[in-house]
Amino acid sequence: AAEFLRLSREGTNLDALAEHLTEVPTDQIEDVLRTLTAYFHLVNKAEQLEIVRVNRERALRATPEAPRKESLAEAVHQLAAMGATRDEALAFVQRLDIRPTLTAHPTEARRRTILLHQGEAAALLDRLGDPDLSAAEHDEAEREALDRLRLLLTTDEVRTNKVTVEDEVRNGLYFVATTIWDVVPEIHRDLRRAFAEAYGPEGETPAFGPFLRYRSWIGGDRDGNPYVTPEVTEWTLRAHREDALRLHARALDRLRLALSVSDRQADLPDALLESIEADRALVDLEDRRWRQNAHEPIRLKLMLMRAKLDALLDRQPLAYAADDYRADLALVADALRAAGLGSIADRGALADLRIQAEAFGFHLAALDLRQHSRVHEEAVAALLRHAGVEEDYASLDEDARLAVLTRELETARPLAREDADLGESAASVLGSMRVAAAAGEEAMGVYIISMTDAVSDVLEVLLLAKEAGLWRRLPDGTVEAGLDVAPLLETVADLEHGEALLGTLFAHPIYRAHLRARGDLQEVMLGYSDSNKDGGYWAANWALHKAQGSVARACREAGLELRLFHGRGGTVGRGGGRAGQAIRSIPAEAQTGKIRFTEQGEVISFRYSLPGIAHRHLEQIVHAQLLALAEANRQPAEGLGEEAAALMERIADRSMRAYRDLVDAPEFWPWYTHATPIAHIAGLSIASRPVSRKGADSLDFEGIRAIPWVFAWTQPRITAPGWFGAGTALAEALSDGEQDRLRQLHDSWPFFRAVVANARRELARARMAVARRYSALAEAGGTDVRPFERVESEASTTEMALLRVATLDDLLETSPAIAATIRYRNPATDVLNVAQVELMRRWRETGDDATRDTLFLSLNAIAAAMQSTG
Repeated sequence: AAEFLRLSREGTNLDALAEHLTEVPTDQIEDVLRTLTAYFHLVNKAEQLEIVRVNRERALRATPEAPRKESLAEAVHQLAAMGATRDEALAFVQRLDIRPTLTAHPTEARRRTILLHQGEAAALLDRLGDPDLSAAEHDEAEREALDRLRLLLTTDEVRTNKVTVEDEVRNGLYFVATTIWDVVPEIHRDLRRAFAEAYGPEGETPAFGPFLRYRSWIGGDRDGNPYVTPEVTEWTLRAHREDALRLHARALDRLRLALSVSDRQADLPDALLESIEADRALVDLEDRRWRQNAHEPIRLKLMLMRAKLDALLDRQPLAYAADDYRADLALVADALRAAGLGSIADRGALADLRIQAEAFGFHLAALDLRQHSRVHEEAVAALLRHAGVEEDYASLDEDARLAVLTRELETARPLAREDADLGESAASVLGSMRVAAAAGEEAMGVYIISMTDAVSDVLEVLLLAKEAGLWRRLPDGTVEAGLDVAPLLETVADLEHGEALLGTLFAHPIYRAHLRARGDLQEVMLGYSDSNKDGGYWAANWALHKAQGSVARACREAGLELRLFHGRGGTVGRGGGRAGQAIRSIPAEAQTGKIRFTEQGEVISFRYSLPGIAHRHLEQIVHAQLLALAEANRQPAEGLGEEAAALMERIADRSMRAYRDLVDAPEFWPWYTHATPIAHIAGLSIASRPVSRKGADSLDFEGIRAIPWVFAWTQPRITAPGWFGAGTALAEALSDGEQDRLRQLHDSWPFFRAVVANARRELARARMAVARRYSALAEAGGTDVRPFERVESEASTTEMALLRVATLDDLLETSPAIAATIRYRNPATDVLNVAQVELMRRWRETGDDATRDTLFLSLNAIAAAMQSTG
């Protein structure tokens, strides 16, 4: 590895490096890849620890008058500076409803074992930085760190077996249990402290409501994943519940040890004693517990609560719901206050547990269900055919479909018996809905409809819910509904037509009755990944921005509350970027305080593997959402202006045409499949879901999912989904004399500035000298490489245009830390890329398993080096 690094660093002579590699056996290349993969994993952890250290230093320097940037203290300080009274500021907090959503898309290339080793290594690195360590303690920590490195180097980097949905569920729950569980109450404490600093001691407030709650798709997302069966969803819900109960049980044990309040030393309320007697009728304790703690009723109560949780874990038929548990915790807090221990009741471990009980309940993260609209159509067609209602539902036009669906939703009788043979689609959808009905509303999130483009797509789900017992229309025309339904707008065309679609949907009397039953709240999901793959970077971002405003208008005109669900990925090409910046870029009319966003793939492990990083991530989100909500409510929304809007339309249209000219060219797909490792990504065991909507054995542009699509661009360091087309469009606008207007938009409009900044950062990560080697490999095999010539030309055009618009001399002029880390990483990453090209060449010549296994390892290595996949 050292020799390869030397060759790479000496003038970045890629030709010499490539020539040297042709003589190196595959097993030795594998050794180099393993070493550099471990190296980058440790570099990534070291950078995260540095972020934590810098934030800690800034926190130490901060004062109430000069709080740390993007902290909750700064957010509340700014509210006060804006003239918001304490009550007004509290009202903004009470409107917050932030729901990060964990997903298991195939972008996390690391095994859980590797994640565990990295976590231990990070802790040891952090310990080595402790100036108070003795020499012996430092030596011991250093020895343990080296041992952990040895374990990393001798652990398989690539999974040998295909990942199961159960594996993905366990990975997601790992981050909830080890990090998120503890960080959420920390955020609440920070916010209370911020109010006290900004508004004085009288500004302290009782615990806020649960403004930060998690959801998950893992185990509930069926779209294109045949392995997410109703049985798997049922197992997932059980795993969520059992992990939640265990976390609460451990917290109760810690509380029991601390709360040693004696009724001989303090007056305790009768309500506590009555509750203990009531609990004895449900569960009991060992006699020695009653004797030892006879005068410690709070301890007895906590032990009885623990016994009830144990009974639930043993699946005993005990009626003890999350609301009952929360009431018990409130009773303990009241008892402490009655004993004169109000500060203990309102701060510390009990206050944290009450927040956790509100935020996580007995489910940790509410589980969404998702399926493609086409599958719902097939299921409804099977039901209607079975019942003799409609023989060929799929052939009906939209008006005819709506007529059939409306009639059936108004009819009380079911279309089929529960055990009827309706075919695979109907059985799967109805089975998942029946699982949801049994789980209860608190454990379930929403039902998301992929590729929603018609009102019938939504009513089909209601009809299926009716069959599953989750929905019914009463004789008086009202509705009882046990689930929310969220349309997912994914393509540029669907985003453009979203307002019209929602307006028609909200006007439908049955759906309006459904919304009334669900509190007049509509959730709408926007797909960042597929819209980018469909229309390119700039057009997708503009369509998404407009859709947020138009969806908000449709909801406002219908008298509905809106929660936008942003389906962002980790990379810029899939909507990634700084979360706080993205929130501040949302149009004012869409700033409702209610927001969801996906946390996908490697983003989860980056943001949640270290508590300090998780805390920083969440405080930036709450900071941005709180200020964005306040600004939107205190200032009337200003329109963009006709000329500026027309300019944006021209740029979006031109960028989309440039992008579609690239991907629609007949020579593009052959080049893409030969110049990127997409064929090998399809075989990598990093997720349960196939890389193509059409199945693992069918790979084309229409079928490939957006996630592996971006993954394959990232490996050769082209990163085109994060900028391609923007250069052509901006260059034409600049040539048309629009420089001053573009610069004015950049300086004054957060959305425009964010889109430009993200494109700058993503283009800076590209390395065309490396990408050229991949294209040359394709050319050597007889592939037309004109697509790469267009990509390379567009990269140059885009860099020039972005720099002119932003008035900069370098793409990363305003991000010196990112520039430094890219420079630092480039030499070793070059080694990985040149090695991957050599392995791709050998694979095409031999097709042997050893070469392909090493190729898989190179995918993981470059993912670690680039800190992103798809």
